[in-house]
Order: sequence, then C-alpha cells, then structure tokens
Amino acid sequence: MTDRTELLEAALDSLLEGIALVGAEGRVVFWNQAAESITGYASAELLSRPAPATLETLLSVPQPEERDSCVPQAGRGLMVHLEHKLGHRVPTMMRTVVLRDGLGGRIGLEVIFHPAESLDALPHGECAEGSRVGTDPTEFGERLEAAFEDFQQGGESFGVLWITVDQAHEMRKTHGAGTCEAMLGKMEQTLEHGLRPAEEMARWGDDEFLVLSHEHTSQMLATHAQLLAGLARTAEFRWWGDRVSLTVSIGAAQAERTETLASLLERAKGAMFSSFHAGGNHITSAPRGQTCLPS
Repeated sequence: MTDRTELLEAALDSLLEGIALVGAEGRVVFWNQAAESITGYASAELLSRPAPATLETLLSVPQPEERDSCVPQAGRGLMVHLEHKLGHRVPTMMRTVVLRDGLGGRIGLEVIFHPAESLDALPHGECAEGSRVGTDPTEFGERLEAAFEDFQQGGESFGVLWITVDQAHEMRKTHGAGTCEAMLGKMEQTLEHGLRPAEEMARWGDDEFLVLSHEHTSQMLATHAQLLAGLARTAEFRWWGDRVSLTVSIGAAQAERTETLASLLERAKGAMFSSFHAGGNHITSAPRGQTCLPS
C-alpha cells in the first residue's frame, strides 16, 4: 500500500513550480522535478546536504532572531536571480513559508519558485532619453507578475488601468521636463486619493501610470476608471499663476486566464491609445482576447 509520504512526493513532483524544503540547519530535504529542471541541480546532488552557494539566494533559511515579516509570505512574489548549475542567471519569482512545529518553533523553510517573465519584455510607456520616469517600475512589475501568477492558479481576479495625462506631451515640449514632472507629481497625488485600499499604482513611462486593480469584472473596472478620470479633472496645477486644466485617457483591461501578462498589458496600452486618439478625457475597455491598437 502506498504511504502518505509517497503520495505527497508524487503530488509535489507533478507541479510545474519548483518546490524545495529546507531544514532548520540549512540542508535540503526535498527537491521536486521542476526544481531540478529550473536550476539544473538533481535532487541527488542536494538532498541532506547544505545548499550550494549558487542557490543561497533562493534557499537561505531565516535566522531565529529575524522577524517573520522579513520573509515573503505564501501567495506573494519576490524576484531573485538564481545561478543555474551551468552558470547562467535565471530570473525567478519565489514565495517562501517558514515551517514550524506544534509548539511554534522554526523547523525549516518551504520555497516555491518558477522562472519569471523578463520585466524588460513587459510593455511600458515611452521614455525620452535622459528623462526621469519617477517611480521605479521594477518592484511594481514584480507585484504584477505575482498577481498574474496567483490569478492563473485560480486566485483573485484583477485588471489593469493604463493612464496617460493628455496634456503631458505638449507641456513637456513647450515648458520643459521640470514643469511636466511637477504636473505629473500633482496628478499622481490626485489619482492616489481615488485608489481602493488594495490597489497599487506606479509610473509606467514618462507621462503614464499603471494601476493594479482587484475589481472582479471588466464593468467594475471601467466604472472605477471613470471615477479616476473624474478625479483627475480636479487636479490643481498652476503655471505662472494660471490654473492648467488636466484630463486623462485610460485603457482598462481585465485579466484572462488564456493570455500572458504581456498581452494583458498590450490590451490595456492599446485601449489607452484609443482613448487618447478619441480626443482624450476618455475611457476605453480593451476587447477580450485581442489587442486593441489605435488606427
């Protein structure tokens, strides 16, 4: 009769994500087939041995004095670059869980990981040479990756709002980058007041923002975009004493399980362009299953 340990190992080996269990002393006690494929290290090379230096970033066990909040929790993602056995670096999304015994003492670490899409490959807004983009998109991109991965595994639905300030390009050209950046900073503060508690926003190009929203339907996402567009019109920006009226064009795209993160962002970007070319101050919901590009 097959025992529970064999069943558990077979189940973990069937997963596409790498799974590693590391004891409190830093020795690997389980290493599934996906972990072998991702790293190049066979389980026979690692079991009951200290993790090799090339995998320390992935398999480091927190010290007892470290706070649990320093450890990424299950369901969240962290980007690391592990070194493959053949020497090349592998951008990897990982989640870790501290394992405890019945009395609460730490007994090890569970690591779940998979190769990440290159963040450089994700669609971004245009950036002028030498310009300042504001919020570094790297950390935000990692959270996008984590939200998309969770969604693909049956987790919470989400969508993205790609926002451009209609007046930004002309202001940058006529009044300079400094004036435009001041305006964008004011717009960012204004839009942040309209975000839901769980939403996040980052600069995603010179004059653009991206919102990670957990609205459950495309209609709810579009309604929320309308609220943000109305809020944007209240942004108070003055230039030489005159109030400059500001508006935004927004593309809204709800994630689908049959697409990639890159295609989701392309749909949102295309919808934003459609809003902009419709005269600005407009919301466009991206069609399902295809990229909405401007004519």
